Amino acid sequence: MKIKRMAAIAAAALTIMVLAGCGKSISAAADKSQVKIGILQLIDQQALTAARKGFTEELAKAGYKGKKIKLDYVNAQGDQSNLQTMSQRLQRDKNDLNLAIATPAAQALQKADSKTPLLFTAITDPKAAGLVTTATKPDKNATGVTDMVDVAGQINFLHKAFPKAKKIGLLFNAAEENSQVQIKLAKAAIKKLGLTAVEKTAATTNDVEQSATALMKQSDVVYIPTDNTMAASMPTIGKISTKENIPVVTADATMVKLAGVATVGINYEDLGRQTGKLAVQILKGKKVSDLPVEKPAKTRLVTDPTRMKQFGLTEAALRQAE
Repeated sequence: MKIKRMAAIAAAALTIMVLAGCGKSISAAADKSQVKIGILQLIDQQALTAARKGFTEELAKAGYKGKKIKLDYVNAQGDQSNLQTMSQRLQRDKNDLNLAIATPAAQALQKADSKTPLLFTAITDPKAAGLVTTATKPDKNATGVTDMVDVAGQINFLHKAFPKAKKIGLLFNAAEENSQVQIKLAKAAIKKLGLTAVEKTAATTNDVEQSATALMKQSDVVYIPTDNTMAASMPTIGKISTKENIPVVTADATMVKLAGVATVGINYEDLGRQTGKLAVQILKGKKVSDLPVEKPAKTRLVTDPTRMKQFGLTEAALRQAE
């Protein structure tokens, strides 16, 4: 009887172990069916948030929604120490892929984690930022979609829209690599047209009001690149533009609603969706190195009717300038 009882206990124990093992297996399978994506955003501003929205919408469209996806979103609020801490946290989470929104976020995340596939968006020049050696065949486990616009084309659009303007103001944060690239191109285009470039910089959003006011007193029209500091300060810039009666042309279509008259630019939600399509390919097994860095798929004419009226512009005239 003792032997039978011991055999029964052993069998029961074995059954419990098997069930426990099955439980772990089922749990692991469930975890595997759920993709994990980390998102690191540099700062709260309309364009970057729009890119994130487009990214998650594209994933949902591809079926990655509800319990099938776990999104870990963190925002550094423009703080470098936050970028470092949050990047390290996302690295520890061992996500299936990470998304970095804006150049400093991508640089911090790549430094913290070289093993997890990295997607970036809202970055002007990934090569200059050190994220890739070549855009056609990414070699550092990172790829994405740039927000590099046709700066020369936008300056030409500005000139056609405001043909009497001789002094073109340039407002940007000199510490942002993406802005440096665009301003260099803008200055070359302004010079080619025989016009004069006037520059003012602002290191933080707190500096923008003073810099923008000074610049508009010295300019006939102002051009603003895809600059994170300026994007976060567009309501302030819009008020100064109205007060000083100086039009603003922005590189980013999202900015037009808050301060610009018009632009032929990119929509950051579209940019996010384009990046989301790359994410789907990676999640389905595509290698990062086989996904070249992409440029914005499309641009569009975006206008603000109120400011168009203030500066005497018509839709037809802007279509001709496009």
